[in-house]
Amino acid sequence: MPRWKPAAVAAAAALTLLACGNPSGGQPSAAPGQGPTDTRAADLRVRLDYLLGEHLLLASKDTGAALGGRADDFTAYGSLLNRNGTDLGDLFGSAFGSSAANRFDQVWSAHNAYFVDYTTGVARQDQAAQGKAVQELTTDYVPEFADLLSGATGLPRDSVTDLLKEHVAGTRQIVDDQAKKDWPAVYADVRRAYAHMRAIGDALAPAIVKKESGKFPGSATARGVDLRVTLDQLLQEHLYLATDATGAALGGRVDEYQAAAKALNDNGADLGSALGGLFGIDAQNQFNQVWSAHDGYFVDYTTAAAKKDGAAQDRAMTNLTTVYVPQLASLLAGATGASQDTLASQVKDHVLTTRDVVDAQAAKDSQGAAAKDRTAAQHMQMIGDPLAAAIVRKLPARF
Repeated sequence: MPRWKPAAVAAAAALTLLACGNPSGGQPSAAPGQGPTDTRAADLRVRLDYLLGEHLLLASKDTGAALGGRADDFTAYGSLLNRNGTDLGDLFGSAFGSSAANRFDQVWSAHNAYFVDYTTGVARQDQAAQGKAVQELTTDYVPEFADLLSGATGLPRDSVTDLLKEHVAGTRQIVDDQAKKDWPAVYADVRRAYAHMRAIGDALAPAIVKKESGKFPGSATARGVDLRVTLDQLLQEHLYLATDATGAALGGRVDEYQAAAKALNDNGADLGSALGGLFGIDAQNQFNQVWSAHDGYFVDYTTAAAKKDGAAQDRAMTNLTTVYVPQLASLLAGATGASQDTLASQVKDHVLTTRDVVDAQAAKDSQGAAAKDRTAAQHMQMIGDPLAAAIVRKLPARF
């Protein structure tokens, strides 16, 4: 298998997000002991963006499994998709009550079902079924959900409708390209649609905070919160793209593996650019080197798992835990002032949780792999959140 190459290209989008000001024009109102990145308003935005992004990534894994004839994977990721929807409904309910949560669950569940219908129609080359599913998505789901969100948040209905239409179109494009096995297009679609989910969350969260300020004190739009969201979203995307790549590699799907690896490189470039935009090109280059090496060690581990070569797996894990972990922890601690020991523990947990996914994939344990995939992805927020807080403390004039 080819090795993932070093990330070297700057990501203008990430830099723009980090450089932007606070659209609200005010500073967050933090409780004693809180910083601007961890108010309840900030937590709401982070959680909403994270769950919406996760929905897209899980959906793409699920439709890819369905179209690839991997029934056990389809069932496993479909279950995770349902759990993600429940979590989104609970979050909506925390703002607007149980009745709103129940209504959210109904509409959201229906939209998931419509996409299953569309994917089934594509797999069977059934144009009538595809057309029916598209009609249900555009004439049932979009207006119903736009009414619900607009009514609850006060956002203009037309603006919400446009955001939802783009989500439908983006997800549909992923499915169409998966059916064609156009893997470079698939992973470009996934990254684009994933970024759009943040656009939805970023529109909704400030409106919810404004409407329910008593429940969500603080700012959802401060610069430090932008940073927290950017890091969390990129780290979550990294994990799910990595397990896309390892799953394809272990499944012998070489073309898909290569496209997923390219997307993973691009994600690494975005992470490097985010760091470089704050701490300079030297920090960016050092990060890229260390991050790329860790991707390579996971290629080594995955190759060894495929060959059932325990000694090679041990060597890869040694490289990850005794070379990569201390290098990255030292780099991040030096730049941000965060505790190196704490960072090392968090990064080691990332290594171990990702390894668990690969082991389950190699064992063809679809349920276990999917569950561990979500666990590993959720852990990435445990790296991103304290890292963002440390950066804000280190560079207060920037935030």
